[in-house]
Amino acid sequence: MFLRPLRSLNREGRTGCDKDAKKSLHATSSSGSQKQWTRYGLPSVSDLIFIILLLSLSVGSLAPRLLGDAGTGWHIRNGELILSTHTITRMDPFSSTMQGKPWYAWEWLYDAAIAMVHGWYGLNGVVFASACVIAITFSLMFILVRARGGSLAATTLLSLLAIAASSIHLLARPHIFSWLLTVVWFHLLDSSETTPSYGRKLLWLPVIMLLWVNVHGGFVIGFILLGIYALINLASFRGSKNLAERGLAGKRLRRIILVGIASALASLINPYGFQLHVHIYRYLSNRFLMNQINEFQAPNFHGIAQQCFVLLVLIAVVAFAWKERRPRPVELLVALFAIAAGFYASRNLPTSSILLTLIVAPFLSGRSEERSDAEPQPERKAGRIQAFASRMQSLDQQLRGHVWPLILMLLGTWVCITGGRLGSHQLMSASFSEKQFPVGAVEAIQRRNIPGPIFLPDSWGGYVIYRLYPSVKVVDDDRHDLYGEQFFKNYLTITRVEPDWEQLLNQVNANWVLMPKNSPLAGALSEKTGWAVEYHDATATLFHKQ
Repeated sequence: MFLRPLRSLNREGRTGCDKDAKKSLHATSSSGSQKQWTRYGLPSVSDLIFIILLLSLSVGSLAPRLLGDAGTGWHIRNGELILSTHTITRMDPFSSTMQGKPWYAWEWLYDAAIAMVHGWYGLNGVVFASACVIAITFSLMFILVRARGGSLAATTLLSLLAIAASSIHLLARPHIFSWLLTVVWFHLLDSSETTPSYGRKLLWLPVIMLLWVNVHGGFVIGFILLGIYALINLASFRGSKNLAERGLAGKRLRRIILVGIASALASLINPYGFQLHVHIYRYLSNRFLMNQINEFQAPNFHGIAQQCFVLLVLIAVVAFAWKERRPRPVELLVALFAIAAGFYASRNLPTSSILLTLIVAPFLSGRSEERSDAEPQPERKAGRIQAFASRMQSLDQQLRGHVWPLILMLLGTWVCITGGRLGSHQLMSASFSEKQFPVGAVEAIQRRNIPGPIFLPDSWGGYVIYRLYPSVKVVDDDRHDLYGEQFFKNYLTITRVEPDWEQLLNQVNANWVLMPKNSPLAGALSEKTGWAVEYHDATATLFHKQ
């Protein structure tokens, strides 16, 4: 009689326990699935950097900046020539004054790629592809800095400063690939010094160089960095009295020399061989051209982008001056190179800012950790801030899904396929600005079938090539290495209306002149007999020689 109630009680007890166990299991599984969703569904800080940059550069307020350089136009047209003829351009096809003369189209691989994108999606595709490269560059920089030990706060701050400093050169041109390759090159090179397992990954450097030398002349940066690391290891090998340290430095030096030789050989695999290196050296060592071309001149530090670079430099100086730990000699030398390059020419600001961020953020973070271990914070408020930063850093490390950047890239590609539209909304309509370029004048030239050649500002040449080639030739454009020193001396004499300007203008055999409305040459031709105004608007005036 007592067995039945006992059995019943046991059943009820087991049933209750089973229910509690199921509830606990359900709660655990729900919590696990929620954590999985959080890990793969929420964007990390690097994802947010990618998303914000891609949106602002493709459909946002920064999108017009990408087509702010007329050189994009001749890059597209040269790429189309390469794709249609299946040969790399070696003679100038665009200029009436340089036609048939040797031309080093050293960015031919970028030209072919961007022409292919343009053929598929037009200027929308050019802008979106360039925005993707820029967004990938800075999000990858952020990820690698965090992997090198940078704290979330320091890495975010310095990354934002680097992005702001780079805004001076946010253009749809091949140099943006140099930014990306600089990030990868430096990471592989520096990691081989601190992590033995990265030694074999240096074998990727010649492969990267093979791509770099055919995309942009910035491949020179790769050799400068190799030289810095070789020099530091040589000094360590010769100066160290510790046999183990000396042996390690010798091993690193031999590895860098071998990789450097392989990279140098890889750099010769280009359409022009070693002549490309000679040409680039002559171009960059020409003092006249370097002093006249805006992007090679020293930065004007009244701009926000330049001030952000100065702030990056100040942070680096303060971090290195902190007494508790000295920077590695190679860190100090690379930072000095980045600072010197940034102060030398404004076009170097993006690369210099990237290198400084890669070096300073991990160094600064390591220093802050040392201080927090050695000197406990007495204030409760500082402890709370530090604890909050620690929790945010831990959360960010767990977010590895990268779902949203992928979705955004797919969505952006679809928008380009549909002509910039998403449903009934026109999201993208990329074009060259009529306030910056002679859009109306070029349309007038097309309507009237004006044959050219046309003398115009070098900063407009690429746009006119994009719109009018092959029916119209330009007298000049911004390929300064092609035209050379003497040509641009004459060009400046003409545009500045200096003595003998009229004689030099006659020498280029241009019966058409297209100049900014209020330029000195436009004013002189307006008063000169024998020249008539054929078209004018708020941006440009087109003159014809009678």
